[in-house]
Amino acid sequence: MKIEKLRIGKYTRVAYWMLLASYTFLMFVLFRNQAFHTEYLVYGSDVDAYLLEMRGIDSGFDFPYPVYFLLGRFFALFSNVNMGAALSATLLNSLSPAFLSYFMLKALAGIVPEKNKNRRAFEGFILIAVYSVFFVSMLYPPEGVYLPGIYLKNLGVFSPNPYYNQTYLAARGFAIVSFFLFAHILSYYEDHADKNEYIVFSVFLLLATLTNPSFTRVLISAAGVHMVVRLIISKGKKWKEFLMLFATAVPTFITLLIQFGGVFGASSHAGENAGIGFEIGKSWGVYTDNIILAIMLANAFPGVVMLLNLKRFKDHHVFLLSWEVMMAGFLEFLILYEKGDRFVHCNFAWGYMYGIFFVFISGLMLLIENTVKKKQNIFLLVFEWAVYVWHLVCGIMFFVMLYSGGYFYV
Repeated sequence: MKIEKLRIGKYTRVAYWMLLASYTFLMFVLFRNQAFHTEYLVYGSDVDAYLLEMRGIDSGFDFPYPVYFLLGRFFALFSNVNMGAALSATLLNSLSPAFLSYFMLKALAGIVPEKNKNRRAFEGFILIAVYSVFFVSMLYPPEGVYLPGIYLKNLGVFSPNPYYNQTYLAARGFAIVSFFLFAHILSYYEDHADKNEYIVFSVFLLLATLTNPSFTRVLISAAGVHMVVRLIISKGKKWKEFLMLFATAVPTFITLLIQFGGVFGASSHAGENAGIGFEIGKSWGVYTDNIILAIMLANAFPGVVMLLNLKRFKDHHVFLLSWEVMMAGFLEFLILYEKGDRFVHCNFAWGYMYGIFFVFISGLMLLIENTVKKKQNIFLLVFEWAVYVWHLVCGIMFFVMLYSGGYFYV
C-alpha cells in the first residue's frame, strides 16, 4: 500500500513508541546474551560465525550480504565486536515492528471511522496484534508427546520467528516494506507507473538483499510468475508496463548474481561439489520424515484462514501476494537443495519461513477485518482466533525457552 502520512490519535502514537521501546529492549537483552553467552548458558544462535566474520577471521561460511556486519563493525568501534553484533541485530530487527505497525494501521484503522468513540481502542488493538505476530511459532505438543515423523519442535517444522538467526531478523524490516509496497504496486502497475514508489520499492528490496537474500529469492520468484501470467492474460499488450516494473529489480538481480558467486564460486567454502541440486524433499528430510504434518503444524492458522476465505484472493492484494510468496518459498525448499558441505544447513528453508511469516500477517489482517465487519459466522471467527492464539501460546513458550538460554535445536 502507498507510503504516506498515517493519521492516528496521539494516544496511539504514544503506545506505538512505548511498545517499540519495550520490544527493542527485550530483544537487545536476548541478542546481547546470544553474543556473550551470558552466565555460560547456551543461548544458541548463529551469531558465533557472525562474530568471527566481523573480526575478519575465517568462519568457514560465506556471508556476501554486508549490511548487518558493517553496522556491527561500526558499533564495535565504540565497544567490542560482541556488543556491536548485539546492537546491530537489535536496531535492524526493531525496524520490523516499526514498519509493520505503520502498514497494518494504515490498512485496518480506517475500518472504524475516526469519529467513532471506539477508534482509539481499535488502533491500540491493532498495535497489540502487530506485536503478537512477532511471537507466534509453529505448533508443537506437550513434553513427552511425540508426533509421527516429527523429531524436533522447531527444525523440520520451522517458525516464522527464528530468533536465533540475526541476518534473517535484520533483513525482515526491509522485506516488510518491499512486500507491502509491491502488493500496492500490483494493484495499478498495468495502468500507470508511480516513479517515487518504484524507486522506494527498488531501494528496500536491494537493502533486504544486502542484509539476507532469502526473502528476495521468494518474492522475485512469486512476482515473476504473477507478472508473466498477467502479461499473458493481456495478450502482451502490457509489455511496457511489465518491463518498467521489472526494471526496479535489476539492481537486486545484479546483487544476487554477485552473492551467488560469493557462495558457490571457486574461492567459497561450499566445497568441491558445490551447487544446487533438484530432488523432492531431500533437504527437508534432514530434519523430518513427515513433511505434510510439518507443513500443517507451521501453517495451521494461515491455512485455516485461507480455506475459509478463498473468495478474498481476487480483491485482497496483500492476501494474494502473501500466498504467492509462501508457495514460492515452499516449492523452493521442497525441490531444491545445496550440494556439498552446505547440504545439512537447509538454507532454502529461510525463504519458506519468510513465506510463513507473511501468510500469518495477511491472515491476521483478514481475520481482524472479518471480525470488525462481521463478514463471517461467529463460530468460524472464534475457531480462527482460537487457532491463532494456539500458535501464539506455543510461540511465547518457545521464545521464553530461547530467552532463558535454551538452544533452538529442539
